Amino acid sequence: MPDQFDADRSGHPGGAGPERFVLVGYGPVGARFADQLLPAVHAGLATLTVVGAESVDAYNRVLIADYAVGRTDRDALEVTDPLAARAAGVRILTGTSVTAINRSLRTVTLGTGEALPWDRLVLATGARANVPTLDGVTRVRHNLLSPPAEAAGLDSADAPLPRGVTALRDLDDAQTILAAVRSGARIVVLGAGVLGLEFALAAAQAGSETCVVYHGEIPMNRNLDRGGGTVLARRIRQAGVSMVKHARAESILFHDDGVPRFDALICADGKQIHGDLLVLSCGVGARTELASLAGLSVSTGVLVDASLRSWTDLGIYAIGDCAHVAPRPGPGASAAPPAGGPSGLIGPGWRQADWLAAQFRAELAGVTAGPPLPPEPDSVVMLKAEGVDVVAAGDTRPDLWDTDKADHAAGCGSGRVSVSQWADPEHGRYVKMVTRDGILNGFVSVGMPRTAAELTLLYQRGSELPMDRSLLLRFDGPDFEPSAGANAFASDATVCWCNGVTVGTITESIGGGQTTVACIGTATRAGTGCGGCTGRIAEVLERFAP
Repeated sequence: MPDQFDADRSGHPGGAGPERFVLVGYGPVGARFADQLLPAVHAGLATLTVVGAESVDAYNRVLIADYAVGRTDRDALEVTDPLAARAAGVRILTGTSVTAINRSLRTVTLGTGEALPWDRLVLATGARANVPTLDGVTRVRHNLLSPPAEAAGLDSADAPLPRGVTALRDLDDAQTILAAVRSGARIVVLGAGVLGLEFALAAAQAGSETCVVYHGEIPMNRNLDRGGGTVLARRIRQAGVSMVKHARAESILFHDDGVPRFDALICADGKQIHGDLLVLSCGVGARTELASLAGLSVSTGVLVDASLRSWTDLGIYAIGDCAHVAPRPGPGASAAPPAGGPSGLIGPGWRQADWLAAQFRAELAGVTAGPPLPPEPDSVVMLKAEGVDVVAAGDTRPDLWDTDKADHAAGCGSGRVSVSQWADPEHGRYVKMVTRDGILNGFVSVGMPRTAAELTLLYQRGSELPMDRSLLLRFDGPDFEPSAGANAFASDATVCWCNGVTVGTITESIGGGQTTVACIGTATRAGTGCGGCTGRIAEVLERFAP
Protein backbone atom coordinates (compact mmCIF):
# COMPACT_ATOMS: atom_id res chain seq x y z
CA MET A 1 0.00 0.00 0.00
CA PRO A 2 2.72 2.53 -0.98
CA ASP A 3 1.96 6.21 -1.22
CA GLN A 4 3.46 9.37 -2.58
CA PHE A 5 5.69 10.12 0.40
CA ASP A 6 7.10 6.62 1.15
CA ALA A 7 10.38 7.46 -0.47
CA ASP A 8 10.85 10.76 1.34
CA ARG A 9 9.53 10.42 4.87
CA SER A 10 10.55 13.10 7.34
CA GLY A 11 13.65 11.84 9.13
CA HIS A 12 13.62 8.56 7.19
CA PRO A 13 15.42 9.12 3.85
CA GLY A 14 14.46 6.43 1.39
CA GLY A 15 12.07 4.90 3.91
CA ALA A 16 14.85 3.61 6.22
CA GLY A 17 14.12 2.71 9.82
CA PRO A 18 10.88 1.72 11.53
CA GLU A 19 7.80 3.55 10.36
CA ARG A 20 6.44 6.02 12.89
CA PHE A 21 2.73 5.72 13.62
CA VAL A 22 0.78 8.18 15.72
CA LEU A 23 -2.75 7.26 16.79
CA VAL A 24 -4.98 10.09 18.00
CA GLY A 25 -7.76 8.65 20.14
CA TYR A 26 -7.69 5.82 22.66
CA GLY A 27 -11.26 4.63 22.73
CA PRO A 28 -12.29 1.05 21.93
CA VAL A 29 -11.63 1.45 18.19
CA GLY A 30 -8.24 3.12 18.69
CA ALA A 31 -7.27 0.44 21.20
CA ARG A 32 -8.25 -2.28 18.74
CA PHE A 33 -6.01 -0.72 16.08
CA ALA A 34 -3.10 -0.49 18.54
CA ASP A 35 -3.53 -4.14 19.54
CA GLN A 36 -3.56 -5.27 15.91
CA LEU A 37 -0.43 -3.27 15.06
CA LEU A 38 1.57 -4.79 17.95
CA PRO A 39 3.18 -7.57 15.82
CA ALA A 40 4.81 -4.90 13.63
CA VAL A 41 6.01 -3.06 16.75
CA HIS A 42 7.40 -6.31 18.21
CA ALA A 43 9.24 -6.97 14.95
CA GLY A 44 10.86 -3.53 14.99
CA LEU A 45 9.09 -2.52 11.79
CA ALA A 46 7.04 0.25 13.40
CA THR A 47 6.87 2.53 16.39
CA LEU A 48 3.53 3.58 17.79
CA THR A 49 2.51 6.52 19.95
CA VAL A 50 -1.08 6.66 21.19
CA VAL A 51 -2.62 9.93 22.41
CA GLY A 52 -5.84 9.67 24.42
CA ALA A 53 -7.83 12.57 25.87
CA GLU A 54 -9.31 10.63 28.78
CA SER A 55 -7.13 10.06 31.82
CA VAL A 56 -7.77 6.30 31.79
CA ASP A 57 -6.94 3.54 29.34
CA ALA A 58 -9.45 2.47 26.69
CA TYR A 59 -12.75 0.91 27.77
CA ASN A 60 -15.95 -0.25 26.10
CA ARG A 61 -18.27 2.75 25.82
CA VAL A 62 -21.12 0.61 24.53
CA LEU A 63 -21.53 -1.00 27.95
CA ILE A 64 -21.34 2.30 29.82
CA ALA A 65 -25.12 2.31 30.45
CA ASP A 66 -24.87 -1.05 32.24
CA TYR A 67 -22.09 0.35 34.40
CA ALA A 68 -24.08 3.53 35.09
CA VAL A 69 -26.93 1.56 36.69
CA GLY A 70 -24.70 -0.85 38.60
CA ARG A 71 -25.46 -3.81 36.35
CA THR A 72 -21.80 -4.49 35.59
CA ASP A 73 -18.49 -3.56 37.17
CA ARG A 74 -15.58 -1.54 35.88
CA ASP A 75 -13.50 -4.60 34.96
CA ALA A 76 -16.18 -5.73 32.49
CA LEU A 77 -15.51 -2.61 30.41
CA GLU A 78 -11.89 -3.50 29.66
CA VAL A 79 -11.15 -3.99 25.95
CA THR A 80 -7.36 -4.00 25.80
CA ASP A 81 -4.17 -4.81 27.71
CA PRO A 82 -2.25 -1.53 27.99
CA LEU A 83 0.51 -3.17 30.04
CA ALA A 84 1.29 -5.56 27.20
CA ALA A 85 1.28 -2.69 24.71
CA ARG A 86 3.61 -0.61 26.83
CA ALA A 87 5.89 -3.62 27.37
CA ALA A 88 6.12 -3.98 23.60
CA GLY A 89 7.34 -0.38 23.34
CA VAL A 90 4.10 1.43 22.55
CA ARG A 91 4.02 4.91 24.07
CA ILE A 92 0.53 5.60 25.46
CA LEU A 93 -0.25 9.15 26.56
CA THR A 94 -3.55 9.49 28.44
CA GLY A 95 -5.17 12.71 29.61
CA THR A 96 -3.46 14.44 26.70
CA SER A 97 -4.92 16.45 23.82
CA VAL A 98 -3.66 17.10 20.30
CA THR A 99 -3.94 20.76 19.41
CA ALA A 100 -2.62 20.77 15.84
CA ILE A 101 -1.64 18.58 12.91
CA ASN A 102 1.24 19.96 10.84
CA ARG A 103 1.01 18.19 7.52
CA SER A 104 4.13 19.81 6.07
CA LEU A 105 6.43 18.85 8.95
CA ARG A 106 4.56 15.59 9.62
CA THR A 107 4.08 16.33 13.30
CA VAL A 108 1.24 16.64 15.77
CA THR A 109 1.42 19.17 18.58
CA LEU A 110 0.26 18.16 22.03
CA GLY A 111 -1.33 20.35 24.66
CA THR A 112 1.96 20.10 26.55
CA GLY A 113 3.76 21.72 23.63
CA GLU A 114 5.53 18.54 22.58
CA ALA A 115 5.67 17.82 18.83
CA LEU A 116 5.40 14.16 17.79
CA PRO A 117 6.75 13.19 14.34
CA TRP A 118 4.77 10.74 12.25
CA ASP A 119 4.93 8.91 8.96
CA ARG A 120 1.37 7.65 9.23
CA LEU A 121 -1.27 9.39 11.30
CA VAL A 122 -4.44 7.52 12.28
CA LEU A 123 -7.38 9.52 13.62
CA ALA A 124 -9.71 7.66 15.96
CA THR A 125 -11.05 10.74 17.70
CA GLY A 126 -14.56 9.30 17.99
CA ALA A 127 -17.68 11.34 18.63
CA ARG A 128 -19.12 13.55 21.34
CA ALA A 129 -22.65 13.69 22.70
CA ASN A 130 -24.91 16.23 21.03
CA VAL A 131 -26.15 18.92 23.39
CA PRO A 132 -29.53 20.27 22.20
CA THR A 133 -30.44 23.94 22.23
CA LEU A 134 -32.12 24.56 25.58
CA ASP A 135 -32.54 27.78 27.52
CA GLY A 136 -30.41 27.31 30.59
CA VAL A 137 -27.71 25.26 28.86
CA THR A 138 -24.83 27.16 27.30
CA ARG A 139 -24.33 26.05 23.72
CA VAL A 140 -20.87 24.59 23.20
CA ARG A 141 -19.05 26.17 20.27
CA HIS A 142 -15.75 24.54 19.44
CA ASN A 143 -13.03 26.87 18.19
CA LEU A 144 -11.57 25.40 15.00
CA LEU A 145 -8.66 27.84 15.18
CA SER A 146 -7.64 26.91 18.71
CA PRO A 147 -8.52 23.43 20.02
CA PRO A 148 -8.24 23.17 23.81
CA ALA A 149 -4.81 22.39 25.19
CA GLU A 150 -6.44 20.77 28.20
CA ALA A 151 -7.91 17.39 27.31
CA ALA A 152 -10.69 17.88 29.86
CA GLY A 153 -12.14 20.68 27.73
CA LEU A 154 -12.29 18.66 24.54
CA ASP A 155 -16.08 18.31 24.69
CA SER A 156 -17.30 20.96 27.11
CA ALA A 157 -14.91 23.79 26.10
CA ASP A 158 -15.90 26.71 28.34
CA ALA A 159 -19.51 25.58 28.68
CA PRO A 160 -19.83 22.73 31.18
CA LEU A 161 -23.30 21.29 31.64
CA PRO A 162 -25.26 22.62 34.65
CA ARG A 163 -25.49 20.55 37.82
CA GLY A 164 -28.01 17.78 37.44
CA VAL A 165 -27.60 17.62 33.64
CA THR A 166 -25.36 15.04 31.99
CA ALA A 167 -24.88 13.00 28.86
CA LEU A 168 -23.91 9.33 28.95
CA ARG A 169 -20.67 9.18 27.05
CA ASP A 170 -17.77 8.49 29.43
CA LEU A 171 -16.87 7.16 32.84
CA ASP A 172 -17.37 10.50 34.57
CA ASP A 173 -20.93 10.66 33.20
CA ALA A 174 -21.52 7.10 34.34
CA GLN A 175 -20.33 7.85 37.87
CA THR A 176 -22.72 10.82 38.08
CA ILE A 177 -25.63 8.66 36.96
CA LEU A 178 -24.68 5.72 39.17
CA ALA A 179 -24.80 7.98 42.24
CA ALA A 180 -28.26 9.19 41.21
CA VAL A 181 -29.55 5.66 40.60
CA ARG A 182 -28.28 4.42 43.94
CA SER A 183 -29.96 7.33 45.72
CA GLY A 184 -33.30 6.59 44.08
CA ALA A 185 -33.28 9.82 42.07
CA ARG A 186 -35.98 10.70 39.54
CA ILE A 187 -34.33 10.55 36.10
CA VAL A 188 -35.53 12.33 32.96
CA VAL A 189 -34.08 11.06 29.66
CA LEU A 190 -34.25 13.42 26.69
CA GLY A 191 -34.25 11.38 23.51
CA ALA A 192 -35.76 8.02 22.56
CA GLY A 193 -33.07 6.39 20.47
CA VAL A 194 -31.67 2.93 21.21
CA LEU A 195 -29.16 4.08 23.83
CA GLY A 196 -31.61 6.35 25.64
CA LEU A 197 -34.23 3.62 25.86
CA GLU A 198 -31.75 0.98 26.97
CA PHE A 199 -30.54 3.25 29.75
CA ALA A 200 -34.06 4.25 30.82
CA LEU A 201 -35.18 0.63 31.06
CA ALA A 202 -32.04 -0.36 32.97
CA ALA A 203 -32.44 2.56 35.39
CA ALA A 204 -36.09 1.66 36.00
CA GLN A 205 -35.14 -1.94 36.66
CA ALA A 206 -32.54 -0.66 39.14
CA GLY A 207 -35.31 1.14 41.03
CA SER A 208 -35.23 4.69 39.67
CA GLU A 209 -38.34 6.57 38.65
CA THR A 210 -37.60 7.19 34.97
CA CYS A 211 -39.25 9.24 32.23
CA VAL A 212 -38.34 9.42 28.53
CA VAL A 213 -39.17 12.63 26.65
CA TYR A 214 -39.07 12.75 22.86
CA HIS A 215 -40.26 15.03 20.10
CA GLY A 216 -41.73 12.52 17.67
CA GLU A 217 -44.71 10.21 17.74
CA ILE A 218 -42.80 6.99 18.36
CA PRO A 219 -39.52 5.96 19.99
CA MET A 220 -36.66 4.75 17.78
CA ASN A 221 -38.25 6.59 14.87
CA ARG A 222 -35.15 6.14 12.68
CA ASN A 223 -35.44 2.37 12.88
CA LEU A 224 -39.09 1.49 13.47
CA ASP A 225 -42.33 2.07 11.65
CA ARG A 226 -45.38 3.52 13.38
CA GLY A 227 -46.80 0.15 14.38
CA GLY A 228 -43.56 -1.17 15.85
CA GLY A 229 -42.85 2.09 17.64
CA THR A 230 -46.33 2.25 19.13
CA VAL A 231 -46.13 -1.31 20.46
CA LEU A 232 -42.65 -0.64 21.83
CA ALA A 233 -43.79 2.50 23.66
CA ARG A 234 -46.59 0.53 25.28
CA ARG A 235 -44.20 -2.23 26.32
CA ILE A 236 -41.78 0.29 27.83
CA ARG A 237 -44.59 1.83 29.87
CA GLN A 238 -45.47 -1.64 31.12
CA ALA A 239 -41.84 -1.98 32.24
CA GLY A 240 -42.28 1.07 34.48
CA VAL A 241 -40.87 3.89 32.34
CA SER A 242 -43.02 6.96 31.63
CA MET A 243 -43.09 7.99 27.95
CA VAL A 244 -43.84 11.58 26.93
CA LYS A 245 -44.19 11.95 23.16
CA HIS A 246 -44.71 15.04 20.99
CA ALA A 247 -42.70 17.01 23.55
CA ARG A 248 -40.40 19.68 22.15
CA ALA A 249 -38.01 20.53 24.96
CA GLU A 250 -37.26 24.24 25.13
CA SER A 251 -35.69 25.12 28.47
CA ILE A 252 -34.60 23.95 31.89
CA LEU A 253 -35.98 25.06 35.22
CA PHE A 254 -33.48 25.17 38.08
CA HIS A 255 -33.74 25.28 41.83
CA ASP A 256 -30.99 26.99 43.80
CA ASP A 257 -29.37 25.38 46.81
CA GLY A 258 -26.34 27.63 46.60
CA VAL A 259 -25.63 26.49 43.04
CA PRO A 260 -28.34 26.20 40.36
CA ARG A 261 -29.37 22.57 39.85
CA PHE A 262 -31.77 20.87 37.42
CA ASP A 263 -35.36 20.77 38.58
CA ALA A 264 -37.55 20.35 35.47
CA LEU A 265 -37.55 20.15 31.71
CA ILE A 266 -39.98 22.65 30.17
CA CYS A 267 -41.61 21.83 26.83
CA ALA A 268 -43.05 24.09 24.16
CA ASP A 269 -46.63 23.26 25.15
CA GLY A 270 -45.95 24.27 28.75
CA LYS A 271 -45.43 20.81 30.22
CA GLN A 272 -42.99 20.71 33.13
CA ILE A 273 -41.32 17.35 33.63
CA HIS A 274 -39.65 17.31 37.03
CA GLY A 275 -36.70 15.21 38.05
CA ASP A 276 -33.42 15.11 39.93
CA LEU A 277 -31.22 14.32 36.93
CA LEU A 278 -31.56 15.09 33.22
CA VAL A 279 -29.74 12.66 30.91
CA LEU A 280 -29.22 13.92 27.36
CA SER A 281 -29.47 11.16 24.77
CA CYS A 282 -29.73 13.19 21.59
CA GLY A 283 -27.25 11.42 19.37
CA VAL A 284 -23.58 12.10 18.75
CA GLY A 285 -21.44 14.10 16.35
CA ALA A 286 -17.99 13.22 15.05
CA ARG A 287 -15.04 15.12 16.49
CA THR A 288 -13.71 16.72 13.31
CA GLU A 289 -12.33 20.09 14.46
CA LEU A 290 -8.72 18.83 14.57
CA ALA A 291 -9.03 17.55 11.00
CA SER A 292 -10.70 20.79 9.87
CA LEU A 293 -7.91 22.86 11.39
CA ALA A 294 -5.40 20.78 9.43
CA GLY A 295 -7.24 21.46 6.17
CA LEU A 296 -8.56 17.91 5.74
CA SER A 297 -11.86 17.37 3.96
CA VAL A 298 -14.69 16.77 6.41
CA SER A 299 -18.43 16.28 6.18
CA THR A 300 -20.31 14.42 8.91
CA GLY A 301 -16.89 12.95 9.70
CA VAL A 302 -13.35 13.00 8.35
CA LEU A 303 -13.74 12.09 4.69
CA VAL A 304 -11.79 8.95 3.78
CA ASP A 305 -11.89 6.61 0.81
CA ALA A 306 -12.43 2.85 0.82
CA SER A 307 -8.83 2.43 2.03
CA LEU A 308 -9.65 4.68 5.01
CA ARG A 309 -7.24 7.34 3.69
CA SER A 310 -8.05 11.00 3.92
CA TRP A 311 -9.28 12.55 0.71
CA THR A 312 -6.79 15.35 1.32
CA ASP A 313 -3.61 13.68 2.63
CA LEU A 314 -2.55 10.14 1.75
CA GLY A 315 -0.58 9.81 4.98
CA ILE A 316 -3.59 10.36 7.22
CA TYR A 317 -6.29 7.81 7.98
CA ALA A 318 -9.50 7.79 10.02
CA ILE A 319 -11.40 4.94 11.66
CA GLY A 320 -14.45 4.54 13.86
CA ASP A 321 -16.99 7.19 14.80
CA CYS A 322 -14.97 10.03 13.23
CA ALA A 323 -14.60 8.35 9.82
CA HIS A 324 -16.97 9.15 6.95
CA VAL A 325 -16.18 6.58 4.24
CA ALA A 326 -17.11 7.82 0.75
CA PRO A 327 -15.63 7.58 -2.77
CA ARG A 328 -13.23 10.37 -3.69
CA PRO A 329 -14.92 12.78 -6.10
CA GLY A 330 -13.67 12.75 -9.65
CA PRO A 331 -12.93 15.79 -11.81
CA GLY A 332 -16.02 17.92 -12.29
CA ALA A 333 -17.97 16.02 -9.64
CA SER A 334 -20.74 17.71 -7.72
CA ALA A 335 -19.69 19.76 -4.71
CA ALA A 336 -22.65 18.45 -2.71
CA PRO A 337 -21.75 16.68 0.54
CA PRO A 338 -21.34 12.93 0.06
CA ALA A 339 -24.05 10.60 1.28
CA GLY A 340 -23.74 8.49 4.38
CA GLY A 341 -21.56 9.14 7.38
CA PRO A 342 -20.07 7.38 10.38
CA SER A 343 -22.13 4.36 11.41
CA GLY A 344 -22.04 5.15 15.13
CA LEU A 345 -21.71 1.41 15.86
CA ILE A 346 -18.73 -0.29 17.43
CA GLY A 347 -18.73 -3.29 15.08
CA PRO A 348 -17.87 -1.34 11.89
CA GLY A 349 -15.22 0.61 13.80
CA TRP A 350 -13.54 -2.57 15.00
CA ARG A 351 -13.61 -4.03 11.50
CA GLN A 352 -11.98 -0.86 10.14
CA ALA A 353 -9.29 -1.02 12.84
CA ASP A 354 -8.58 -4.70 12.14
CA TRP A 355 -8.42 -4.21 8.39
CA LEU A 356 -6.22 -1.09 8.45
CA ALA A 357 -3.72 -2.61 10.89
CA ALA A 358 -3.56 -5.77 8.74
CA GLN A 359 -2.83 -3.66 5.66
CA PHE A 360 -0.03 -1.85 7.48
CA ARG A 361 1.46 -5.09 8.82
CA ALA A 362 1.48 -6.59 5.34
CA GLU A 363 3.09 -3.53 3.79
CA LEU A 364 5.77 -3.27 6.46
CA ALA A 365 6.58 -6.97 6.12
CA GLY A 366 6.83 -6.61 2.33
CA VAL A 367 4.07 -9.08 1.58
CA THR A 368 0.96 -8.74 -0.52
CA ALA A 369 -1.79 -6.87 1.28
CA GLY A 370 -5.10 -8.56 1.88
CA PRO A 371 -8.38 -7.97 0.05
CA PRO A 372 -10.05 -4.53 0.06
CA LEU A 373 -12.13 -3.50 3.02
CA PRO A 374 -15.54 -5.03 2.33
CA PRO A 375 -18.49 -2.67 2.41
CA GLU A 376 -20.42 -2.74 5.65
CA PRO A 377 -23.64 -4.76 5.45
CA ASP A 378 -26.84 -3.03 6.41
CA SER A 379 -26.84 -2.91 10.17
CA VAL A 380 -29.24 -4.90 12.30
CA VAL A 381 -30.45 -2.67 15.15
CA MET A 382 -31.18 -4.35 18.44
CA LEU A 383 -32.58 -2.93 21.66
CA LYS A 384 -30.90 -4.70 24.56
CA ALA A 385 -33.17 -4.67 27.60
CA GLU A 386 -34.46 -7.40 29.86
CA GLY A 387 -37.98 -8.35 28.80
CA VAL A 388 -38.11 -5.90 25.88
CA ASP A 389 -36.96 -7.46 22.60
CA VAL A 390 -36.66 -5.22 19.55
CA VAL A 391 -34.83 -5.99 16.30
CA ALA A 392 -35.04 -4.01 13.05
CA ALA A 393 -33.13 -4.08 9.78
CA GLY A 394 -33.30 -2.82 6.23
CA ASP A 395 -36.01 -0.70 4.65
CA THR A 396 -39.14 -0.74 6.81
CA ARG A 397 -40.76 2.36 5.31
CA PRO A 398 -43.32 0.75 2.97
CA ASP A 399 -46.77 0.71 4.51
CA LEU A 400 -49.13 -2.23 4.48
CA TRP A 401 -51.62 -0.46 2.21
CA ASP A 402 -49.15 1.58 0.14
CA THR A 403 -47.17 -1.09 -1.68
CA ASP A 404 -48.32 0.24 -5.07
CA LYS A 405 -46.73 3.58 -4.19
CA ALA A 406 -43.59 1.77 -3.06
CA ASP A 407 -43.39 -0.12 -6.36
CA HIS A 408 -43.77 3.13 -8.27
CA ALA A 409 -41.10 4.89 -6.19
CA ALA A 410 -38.69 1.99 -6.65
CA GLY A 411 -38.91 2.28 -10.41
CA CYS A 412 -39.84 -0.17 -13.10
CA GLY A 413 -38.01 -3.49 -12.88
CA SER A 414 -36.88 -3.07 -9.28
CA GLY A 415 -39.13 -5.85 -8.03
CA ARG A 416 -42.53 -5.91 -6.44
CA VAL A 417 -42.76 -4.79 -2.82
CA SER A 418 -44.98 -6.72 -0.42
CA VAL A 419 -45.68 -6.02 3.24
CA SER A 420 -46.84 -8.53 5.85
CA GLN A 421 -47.79 -7.27 9.27
CA TRP A 422 -49.01 -8.79 12.54
CA ALA A 423 -49.71 -7.05 15.85
CA ASP A 424 -50.81 -7.97 19.36
CA PRO A 425 -50.35 -4.65 21.21
CA GLU A 426 -51.92 -5.88 24.43
CA HIS A 427 -49.12 -8.42 24.84
CA GLY A 428 -46.38 -6.22 23.35
CA ARG A 429 -45.88 -8.18 20.14
CA TYR A 430 -45.46 -6.91 16.60
CA VAL A 431 -43.86 -8.13 13.38
CA LYS A 432 -43.55 -6.44 10.01
CA MET A 433 -41.82 -7.99 7.00
CA VAL A 434 -41.04 -6.10 3.79
CA THR A 435 -40.08 -8.19 0.78
CA ARG A 436 -39.08 -7.38 -2.76
CA ASP A 437 -39.94 -10.21 -5.15
CA GLY A 438 -40.22 -12.45 -2.10
CA ILE A 439 -36.74 -11.61 -0.75
CA LEU A 440 -36.67 -10.12 2.74
CA ASN A 441 -35.73 -6.45 2.32
CA GLY A 442 -36.45 -5.20 5.84
CA PHE A 443 -38.25 -6.14 9.02
CA VAL A 444 -39.32 -4.98 12.47
CA SER A 445 -39.85 -7.36 15.37
CA VAL A 446 -41.02 -6.34 18.85
CA GLY A 447 -41.52 -8.88 21.63
CA MET A 448 -40.86 -11.84 19.31
CA PRO A 449 -37.23 -12.88 19.98
CA ARG A 450 -37.24 -16.23 18.16
CA THR A 451 -39.01 -14.78 15.14
CA ALA A 452 -36.49 -11.92 15.17
CA ALA A 453 -33.59 -14.38 15.19
CA GLU A 454 -35.09 -16.25 12.22
CA LEU A 455 -35.73 -13.03 10.28
CA THR A 456 -32.21 -11.80 11.02
CA LEU A 457 -30.79 -14.99 9.56
CA LEU A 458 -33.02 -14.77 6.47
CA TYR A 459 -32.14 -11.09 6.03
CA GLN A 460 -28.42 -11.78 6.40
CA ARG A 461 -28.58 -14.45 3.70
CA GLY A 462 -30.90 -12.57 1.34
CA SER A 463 -33.33 -15.44 1.56
CA GLU A 464 -36.82 -15.72 0.15
CA LEU A 465 -39.62 -15.87 2.69
CA PRO A 466 -42.17 -18.70 2.66
CA MET A 467 -45.33 -17.98 0.71
CA ASP A 468 -47.29 -18.20 3.96
CA ARG A 469 -45.57 -15.53 6.07
CA SER A 470 -47.56 -16.56 9.15
CA LEU A 471 -45.37 -19.66 9.44
CA LEU A 472 -42.63 -17.41 10.78
CA LEU A 473 -44.76 -16.38 13.74
CA ARG A 474 -44.75 -19.94 15.05
CA PHE A 475 -41.15 -19.54 16.24
CA ASP A 476 -42.49 -17.74 19.31
CA GLY A 477 -45.38 -20.13 19.77
CA PRO A 478 -45.67 -22.97 22.29
CA ASP A 479 -45.20 -25.61 19.56
CA PHE A 480 -41.92 -24.12 18.32
CA GLU A 481 -39.72 -26.71 16.62
CA PRO A 482 -36.14 -25.51 15.90
CA SER A 483 -35.70 -27.87 12.95
CA ALA A 484 -38.52 -26.10 11.10
CA GLY A 485 -36.54 -22.92 10.56
CA ALA A 486 -33.58 -21.81 8.51
CA ASN A 487 -31.31 -23.24 11.23
CA ALA A 488 -30.15 -20.48 13.51
CA PHE A 489 -27.35 -22.87 14.53
CA ALA A 490 -25.91 -23.20 11.03
CA SER A 491 -22.15 -22.76 10.95
CA ASP A 492 -22.33 -19.49 8.98
CA ALA A 493 -25.07 -17.91 11.13
CA THR A 494 -23.81 -14.71 12.75
CA VAL A 495 -24.04 -14.64 16.54
CA CYS A 496 -22.02 -11.54 17.42
CA TRP A 497 -22.62 -8.69 14.97
CA CYS A 498 -20.08 -6.38 16.63
CA ASN A 499 -17.18 -8.76 15.99
CA GLY A 500 -18.59 -10.83 13.12
CA VAL A 501 -18.43 -14.10 15.09
CA THR A 502 -20.39 -17.03 13.66
CA VAL A 503 -21.78 -20.21 15.16
CA GLY A 504 -18.93 -22.10 13.48
CA THR A 505 -16.29 -19.98 15.21
CA ILE A 506 -17.95 -20.53 18.58
CA THR A 507 -18.27 -24.28 18.09
CA GLU A 508 -14.56 -24.43 17.22
CA SER A 509 -13.86 -22.60 20.46
CA ILE A 510 -16.09 -25.04 22.34
CA GLY A 511 -14.08 -27.88 20.81
CA GLY A 512 -10.96 -26.19 22.16
CA GLY A 513 -12.28 -26.39 25.70
CA GLN A 514 -14.11 -23.05 26.10
CA THR A 515 -17.34 -23.88 27.91
CA THR A 516 -18.63 -20.60 29.37
CA VAL A 517 -19.87 -17.36 27.81
CA ALA A 518 -16.93 -15.50 29.37
CA CYS A 519 -14.39 -17.99 27.99
CA ILE A 520 -15.99 -17.81 24.54
CA GLY A 521 -15.71 -14.02 24.73
CA THR A 522 -12.02 -14.19 25.62
CA ALA A 523 -11.28 -16.65 22.84
CA THR A 524 -13.39 -15.17 20.03
CA ARG A 525 -14.40 -11.66 21.24
CA ALA A 526 -18.07 -12.68 20.86
CA GLY A 527 -20.20 -10.77 23.34
CA THR A 528 -17.51 -8.18 24.12
CA GLY A 529 -19.09 -5.40 22.07
CA CYS A 530 -22.63 -4.32 22.83
CA GLY A 531 -23.32 -7.46 24.85
CA GLY A 532 -26.63 -8.12 23.11
CA CYS A 533 -25.59 -11.56 21.87
CA THR A 534 -24.71 -13.19 25.20
CA GLY A 535 -28.04 -15.01 25.23
CA ARG A 536 -27.36 -16.43 21.77
CA ILE A 537 -23.87 -17.51 22.84
CA ALA A 538 -25.43 -19.36 25.77
CA GLU A 539 -27.85 -21.10 23.37
CA VAL A 540 -24.95 -22.24 21.16
CA LEU A 541 -23.11 -23.50 24.23
CA GLU A 542 -26.17 -25.39 25.43
CA ARG A 543 -26.55 -27.02 22.02
CA PHE A 544 -22.93 -27.91 21.27
CA ALA A 545 -21.02 -28.11 24.55
CA PRO A 546 -20.19 -31.67 25.60
